[in-house]
Amino acid sequence: MAVDFPRSVVHGGTGKRQRENTGKNPLDFSASLNPLPPRFTWHCDPACLSSYPDNEYVQLKECIAHTFHREPEEICVGNGSIELIRVFCLVMLSGKKTYFTESPTFGEYALSARLAGASAARTSEAANVSFVCNPNNPTGELCRHSDLMARIKAISSHEGMLFADEAFIELADPSESLVDVRAVPLFVLRSLTKSFAVPGIRFGYGFGDPDLIAKIETARPPWSVNAYAEAFALQAFSHLDELGKSRDYIRKERDWLSLRIEELGLRCPPSSANYLLVDCACNVGPLCTQLETHNILVRDCTSFGLASCIRVAIRTHEENEQLVEALSACVR
Repeated sequence: MAVDFPRSVVHGGTGKRQRENTGKNPLDFSASLNPLPPRFTWHCDPACLSSYPDNEYVQLKECIAHTFHREPEEICVGNGSIELIRVFCLVMLSGKKTYFTESPTFGEYALSARLAGASAARTSEAANVSFVCNPNNPTGELCRHSDLMARIKAISSHEGMLFADEAFIELADPSESLVDVRAVPLFVLRSLTKSFAVPGIRFGYGFGDPDLIAKIETARPPWSVNAYAEAFALQAFSHLDELGKSRDYIRKERDWLSLRIEELGLRCPPSSANYLLVDCACNVGPLCTQLETHNILVRDCTSFGLASCIRVAIRTHEENEQLVEALSACVR
């Protein structure tokens, strides 16, 4: 094995492991999911399990195309957004290519790029692919549509590409999305995980130039979207308009939770997402451990290079109150 082979990225969403290790059912603020997802009935016909999925996912892509006013050949699908990040990097960054990421941001971009053989560039202008997480994870900062369009123009001048990860944008402000932009140097990634609070159903999808999409679909492992995920997705896309209620609820709870946390002497930079970055002005390892004794899990942001910060999801009001109560007991 190569000496410099990268290590796995640290992720939140460790509630299942915690339940298995302790027998307790913690409040998992480390997973940033919609606290008020649309509720609807969906069904996977057991007969589907006796056949392979349609590897071209014609019905699914037609559904997505209709929803977002795109063409099926502009759409790829995968086993969660992570698979599409990996496959995109395999297609676009294999060989002596370069990538650029902001800091701090989601670690899977750099890991996937390095696994494809690429190296980091110092600037976006020097990179073959620039990654932007919008809104950014873990800061919650939202880039405006106009700023990203200017960035696409600048990148295209040196034949680069912008990879826009919009996993959280449906819970922030979808009017800032690039999903309606057709541009050769642009790939837009989406996911149902966050908006519909279904991390157990791995489903991601993306939009790009047909030539790029064809390559991604070739490189993607066959049948990677299973029958259950496809059945859920086909229903979920007809409920996207209900996410407006979720955004309103998240906005209200985010304002309330941010104020309560700052009253404890901690700092919450402005966020447009369904999570808050909390600066505790000290190494947060002991705090995370203390919160676990209160049955609360938060995201230690040391892996983002932010050793004094935690990230907390916006959950229901009652759960947010429990977080504030536990934080109060731990920081005072």
